[in-house]
Amino acid sequence: MSGDWAGDQFGPAELARLRTLATLGDPVVAQELDSPAVRRRLAETEVLITSWGCPVLDEDVLAAAPRLRAVLHAAGTVRAHVPDAVFERGILVTTAADANAEPVAQYTLAAVLWALKKVPFLAADARRHRTDWDYRHRHGELSAHDRTVVLVGHSRIGRRVARLLGALGTGRVLVVDPVADPAEITATGAEHVTLAEALPQADVLSLHAPDLPETRHLIGAAELAALPEGAVLVNTARGALVDTAALEAACASGRLYAILDVTEPEPLPAGSPLYDLPNVLITPHVAGSLGSETRRLAATALDELERYAAGLPPLDAVTRDTLGVQA
Repeated sequence: MSGDWAGDQFGPAELARLRTLATLGDPVVAQELDSPAVRRRLAETEVLITSWGCPVLDEDVLAAAPRLRAVLHAAGTVRAHVPDAVFERGILVTTAADANAEPVAQYTLAAVLWALKKVPFLAADARRHRTDWDYRHRHGELSAHDRTVVLVGHSRIGRRVARLLGALGTGRVLVVDPVADPAEITATGAEHVTLAEALPQADVLSLHAPDLPETRHLIGAAELAALPEGAVLVNTARGALVDTAALEAACASGRLYAILDVTEPEPLPAGSPLYDLPNVLITPHVAGSLGSETRRLAATALDELERYAAGLPPLDAVTRDTLGVQA
């Protein structure tokens, strides 16, 4: 993992727990897998704990780690560093994506509630109009009651957001997910619908789908045009889910609003019109775990290590099949 994440995630308490669970060599933490010192460690390594910044565990790395039996990821997706070769060797792979879902769901809930009241956009107006409050009536409905929120993706995060919105009673929650179990969607208090059915009803459209070839630009010009005027797009998932050029045009027209924690590309070019539009709020990919939140991910990886050492099944294993539909 990168040095920054190692320091954030594995403080004195986490390292102390790690020492009770495993025999550690030197170095304990590595940012690369090619140097002679790290290769000597790989030769005797049974378990790798990984996080953001881990290099790809390719055939060359695996050949240098003949005793490797488990890769325990102290973050979300393993796509960037776990290729098919890892699964082909029968190596256990786990993820802390469930723990990482918590702050993203919290951010999303806040974004949806503010979107329903148009809070970020009213705040932008306040800077310009100051003592004139007539702008309050220029943004349509400003209510978090009896509204419709559409969630695209019944993922770990999508499920949490559906439950949170249901508990608050903001109105209908519609879920679009072609591979989810409809019964599981209903259990969260939401309704299972198609994207075509959902878009014209959305006061807020919140994205929670993985970045897959079939989901690239899932929300393009046609989908944005199908949204009601004044709807708000919230994206805390992956920037590639949205056609950026189409979103720029839709927001520049004033028809739609957007709250974006992720974009394509990331960050956006300095000349992107989205930066300057008063109906767009951009945050620098902060919805996921940061600071002390990352300790939760370290704890998850250590829980998996404890279970592995005890011969117990993992809490959250990733397989080649499940990776195909995960973020």
